[in-house]
Amino acid sequence: MKKRLVLVDDNHSLIRVIAEKLSFFDDFNLKYTASNGKELLEKLSDNPQVDLILMDIEMPVMNGIEATAEVKQRYPQIKIVMLTVFDNDENIFHSIQAGADGYLLKEIDPQGLHDGISDTLSGGAGMTPSIALKTLKLLRNPIKAEISDEQKEEINLSEREAEVLQQLCKGLSYTAIADNLILSPSTIRKHIENIYKKLQVHSKLEAIQKAERNKLI
Repeated sequence: MKKRLVLVDDNHSLIRVIAEKLSFFDDFNLKYTASNGKELLEKLSDNPQVDLILMDIEMPVMNGIEATAEVKQRYPQIKIVMLTVFDNDENIFHSIQAGADGYLLKEIDPQGLHDGISDTLSGGAGMTPSIALKTLKLLRNPIKAEISDEQKEEINLSEREAEVLQQLCKGLSYTAIADNLILSPSTIRKHIENIYKKLQVHSKLEAIQKAERNKLI
């Protein structure tokens, strides 16, 4: 029986590239695709008969790490392999924390992709060799909860950005934050864009986690 796969990525040209790689093998069936985590969850609610999800990380609306955590909570039987261009320690660490079963880079060749998916479906953890090495290093020396003073000083938020970040960490919407700080929603969006840039993150979850580690909140 063919294994049922789902591909989640906001880049349609990359979806075609990955789909083409999967087409070389007759033991997989690409059931459907989604362009972000929110769309994936909506499609899963209608059609949850899925064996494995190939998940991009950086996506609008809901990124791959947030989506992975949500899928694992709702459908723990579904395997998830992160398929991304990002191989930094923080993304690997947070992906594993969220429940990812494997981690492959998009540059992988068709056979490597097939083997990584098959390994994961068999109970292993499909990983690009360079990612496996980084994962071993992370297990030996996890990302520290305490950040040095020198590292903290690298993040310089303005007073207003710090206020916006505090509000964001309370789970408030952009509109609610704007009302509380007597600013326009567009101004709040700009502040949050600057906060993400300074923290070097791509989502609210990552911003909150990094802010907590650096004692910014």
